[in-house]
Amino acid sequence: IFTVLFMYLTTTSTAQTADCLHLREQCINAANGCESVWNVVEDLCNISVLGRRCKAEDVIGCNKIIHMLADEYPEFKNCACTSDDLCSITTLLGKQCSINKDSISMEIKLQWSLSALSKQAYTANRTCLDVNKECVEDEVCNKQLSLYLKVCSVNKCNTEECQTAIRFFYQNMPFEVAQIMTFCECIEPDDSCHRAKELLHGKPCAITAVPPPSCVNVVHMCEENELCRKKYTSFHSTCWRHVSKQCYSDEACLETLIKGDMPCSASADCKAAYISNWGTMLRMECTCQNLPTAEQRLCQLFHHMLHSKSCFH
Repeated sequence: IFTVLFMYLTTTSTAQTADCLHLREQCINAANGCESVWNVVEDLCNISVLGRRCKAEDVIGCNKIIHMLADEYPEFKNCACTSDDLCSITTLLGKQCSINKDSISMEIKLQWSLSALSKQAYTANRTCLDVNKECVEDEVCNKQLSLYLKVCSVNKCNTEECQTAIRFFYQNMPFEVAQIMTFCECIEPDDSCHRAKELLHGKPCAITAVPPPSCVNVVHMCEENELCRKKYTSFHSTCWRHVSKQCYSDEACLETLIKGDMPCSASADCKAAYISNWGTMLRMECTCQNLPTAEQRLCQLFHHMLHSKSCFH
């Protein structure tokens, strides 16, 4: 439906393409994940569906999530703020939401430049309890964390919406901060640290399924989703270039990879690609239990690629 809609939009007048209310209805009715992103837009921007005023307390954050919607669903590209015109989405959000994309990016960078947390150099083996505490005590980080936790509340958990929120959370911070949060650790049996880690990493709402899917199914489901497929392709090509897809059906090849020390690039680009997987099914906890013997090797390979942090230590 969105492919047809996009073709329609490219041939219609500006007045028609500005009909963001119509796009909103299309988005809500589409079975492609768009509704979950839109629900987060409404939640973070505090939109009244029947009203026409922008009630967003955080206008910068509101605009940022709108651009995330437009990036993931290009049909909304005319409903995002540009430097040439007011947001056409002002039919829902009001004139306060007319900041252009470059201004948003600069403003967010300015906010983070004033953050003490963003000035810290990344070091391995930071505890998640310390990282969580530092984020809460940092005004900029705490503001973003609060928005994310609001959507990912266990009491009203919607997995897709929570994944959208955690995607927004990690995309909207400097790379150094994202590293600190992604690669924090806990030493058993520190329950407080593990609870802090769950908060930072979206557990249970964003990454836990009952029963847990097989890692093979996770990758296959990801490849059927356009957004996830792009992130997986980037992650695979950046971190695991030597792991050829031809190897997936070759038992001897798989055994060699799994038994050997599977090297990955471990570059900054690889870390960024790994962090970019937040908010997709690639970060879902998965298992290799109860699988047919023929699938075990491939499952172990996928589990290692998706969840092992040995590449980054």
